[in-house]
Amino acid sequence: MSDARSLLAAHLAHWAEAYGSDLAVPEGAAVPRAPAAATQAGSDVAAGAAPESGSTESHVEAARAPSSDGRAPAPVAAADSQGAAEKRLEAAASAGAPAGARTDSEAITPSGREACVEALRVLREQVLPCTRCKLHQARQVAVFGEGDPEARVMFVGEAPGAKEDQTGRPFVGPAGQLLDRIIEGAMGLRREDVFIANLNKCRPPNNRTPDAEEVAACLPYLKEQVQLVRPEVIVCLGRTAAQNLLGSTESTTALRRRQHAYADTPVVVTWHPAYLLREPSRKRETWDDIKKVNRLLGLPEVPGS
Repeated sequence: MSDARSLLAAHLAHWAEAYGSDLAVPEGAAVPRAPAAATQAGSDVAAGAAPESGSTESHVEAARAPSSDGRAPAPVAAADSQGAAEKRLEAAASAGAPAGARTDSEAITPSGREACVEALRVLREQVLPCTRCKLHQARQVAVFGEGDPEARVMFVGEAPGAKEDQTGRPFVGPAGQLLDRIIEGAMGLRREDVFIANLNKCRPPNNRTPDAEEVAACLPYLKEQVQLVRPEVIVCLGRTAAQNLLGSTESTTALRRRQHAYADTPVVVTWHPAYLLREPSRKRETWDDIKKVNRLLGLPEVPGS
């Protein structure tokens, strides 16, 4: 057992070194754990349903206040001390496998995992300075995405909001906080156990929906992320992500009612968390959608049950 833990610790150390301090995989990287017990957050997600309102589902985080010279504030870099990183590696080495995890024959081998991490790092280096569309002109930083490179589930949103554009991390504003609660309360997982990305990597002005040209420029990045991570299930958050990944023009309501797949990977469509903040009555439907995801992953429909 000690040899296995030493191998895992060395493996994770290589992973952290490959990504660097501003890594695409966030700090606390993928420490395996059993599903958490059902929480109040989970019951909050399960609020009652109401008829569709026709509201849009794009991000609604408030715009940043400009500095005194009229420019937006500089990006916030993620800091991580060596001591904290060592503690995380030690915790990862001593933790057990999470419930519903891939079997030994399905898991990425150490060499395969290292290759995936390196490929994600290379892709991230292409995304950060990207100028394929006009969105780069107003961005602070491109938001590549983050999570476990062998995550069993990938969440795909529309585009970064104000907070994401400032920090370089996906789903960290109010909508991201709700997504964290969904992942933890309705799935029994942590943010570090999944992979989170967006259809577009740069924030559209005023959080508008990306146009066709902007989507066409950025969609190949998302498709490559899916190919590298190899999730068992993809969850599309909102109409824009779902329509463009699936090549559909249907509404979220219609897409939710059917089964979908992208490159042989099951796709579950649900409401964007930003939409849920405006229409809490839709949380019951989101709860039902996440139950589908749990079934596909072989997890309990209700964490802790």
